[in-house]
Amino acid sequence: MEKPGNMCLTPETPDTSADAGDWLRSDGALALLLFLATAAVVVWQNSRLAVLWDLSYILENSYRISLGDVPYRDFPLPYAPLTFLTQAALIKLGGRVYFHHILYCAAMGGLATVLTWRILLNILRGKVNSARLVALLLSTPLTVLGIYCIYPHPFYDPDCTFAILLCILLLQRLERKGFPSRLAFLSGAALVIPLFTKQNTGLAFLGSVGLGLAVLMGIECRNRLPIAGYAWTLAGAASGLLAALLLIIATAGLANYAHWTIRFAASRRLPSLADMLGVYRNLTLPFWIAAFIAGALLLGMNSKRTRQWINRKRALMLSLLSVSLMSAPFAWTVLCLFFEENSSDRAERLLDLWPFLLITAFVVAILNLRRSSGIAMILPFVLIATVHGAFLSQQLWGSTYALWPLLMLLLAVTLTTLAAHVTERNVREIVPFAAVVAVSMLVSGAFYVASHERLDYANLSEGKMARSALPALLGLSARGPWIPEFEELVRYADREIPREEGLLMIPGEDLFYYATGRHPRFPVLMFDHTVNPYTADEILNLSRHRDIRWLVVKRNLQIESDPVENKEQLLGFLRRDFTQVQSLANYDVYHRD
Repeated sequence: MEKPGNMCLTPETPDTSADAGDWLRSDGALALLLFLATAAVVVWQNSRLAVLWDLSYILENSYRISLGDVPYRDFPLPYAPLTFLTQAALIKLGGRVYFHHILYCAAMGGLATVLTWRILLNILRGKVNSARLVALLLSTPLTVLGIYCIYPHPFYDPDCTFAILLCILLLQRLERKGFPSRLAFLSGAALVIPLFTKQNTGLAFLGSVGLGLAVLMGIECRNRLPIAGYAWTLAGAASGLLAALLLIIATAGLANYAHWTIRFAASRRLPSLADMLGVYRNLTLPFWIAAFIAGALLLGMNSKRTRQWINRKRALMLSLLSVSLMSAPFAWTVLCLFFEENSSDRAERLLDLWPFLLITAFVVAILNLRRSSGIAMILPFVLIATVHGAFLSQQLWGSTYALWPLLMLLLAVTLTTLAAHVTERNVREIVPFAAVVAVSMLVSGAFYVASHERLDYANLSEGKMARSALPALLGLSARGPWIPEFEELVRYADREIPREEGLLMIPGEDLFYYATGRHPRFPVLMFDHTVNPYTADEILNLSRHRDIRWLVVKRNLQIESDPVENKEQLLGFLRRDFTQVQSLANYDVYHRD
């Protein structure tokens, strides 16, 4: 197995092996730099914004799990459990301190960038010259587009991407070691982790990897080669899945889990086929694909053998033209910053890279089937399937914020294929192309993150910056009156509402239970169509059955659109039992005798 060596500093310098000391000085320092840069962006994001709606959903439910409530059995949860269980464990270990969750996101974001860098290096090593330099260049944009850089609070999308990156790295390491049985079994068991972090993305990943390994087994059988390594990996995946299902049966119940995470979740969030294909309805997409193909053809024309019979000046012009054409879609994202006045339009130009690269990578992977083998052969198809699985949540705009590492992996796979098809790995255009991509995505990505355009469903820009003074919410920061108004509610509740009496929070945008340390008594904490299964009359009956004595209604929300369906009907039902006793700055408080 090739040992890690020093990072190449010039395109002409070949990769060299190094001892452990060199790894600590070069790779170790580089890993630390990527980690710290990404983590710093996550911390900075948390210092200037808080998306209360999504943040509350994760931490409020995680807090009730830390108190002993079992999801799917004791309360509805239409999402996979691992993110909630992780945050619940963090609460159990460190207490109710919001800053601990910031540190978690910063650490996970930094580690994901480092994992991506190592995967990129494994993809590129031996396929292109200056593999370390190219891997570094392609990793750099992730310091601003990392899994927790765009949405900086604990969430299942970033956690799922982290788990996927870890699995890919394990598969690469497994292949380098020759598929030893024990490691293959353990790596296979790890493949189920994404499934229980986020259903749609994890299922697409697990299914595509399983299918890919089965195809590799078939190829090896046909060639009369050993298949034990693939078999052990699939056996590990099956065993991991079985162990997870047995654990669910012993706790929440398999029927409950299937109802909430499959049937209910699909009924509330599954998009139509037309919506899924909408990502490819882009007028500029054919032009970018044509430009990339033209650049790739010029790349082949300008290979070493061709350069032997054309003059040096013409070869340089061909190199510049091929790099310009191939990198045009990426450079366009930066050029648009100068003439697109609307931040939403700027964000769309960056997101347009997804359909372009998905199509390009798929075509290139098909063309490369005869030249590739092993994990490298199935990896592009796994990545493409996983990305489309993620799109089942909120399509292109809403789903890609934690997927940018996968885009960089697709780009690296495409580059190695191009290098292979021009029959030489020291293609001199690869490094400048990677540099243009890195700079373009770093600049446009930084604008995308700074404008928080992806988070435009919440009011994050108006008003003065406020920082919570509550001990449990140390580190929570947001512009606007939301935090001071919420702290007024907390003080009122501490004075007037006995801790043992149940409350109903409509719509549930705030970290009320997490901040106050109270135990929720109503099964639903947020009244959004995607998570609330109850009708207005069912909510009223449940409040009576659970002996809910207090109703708190938030009038003005940070989230731009009111998520409560038939809100007036719901409040009309509840006012049959509840009488208003107080009107705070942003909350109406009701009591039932």
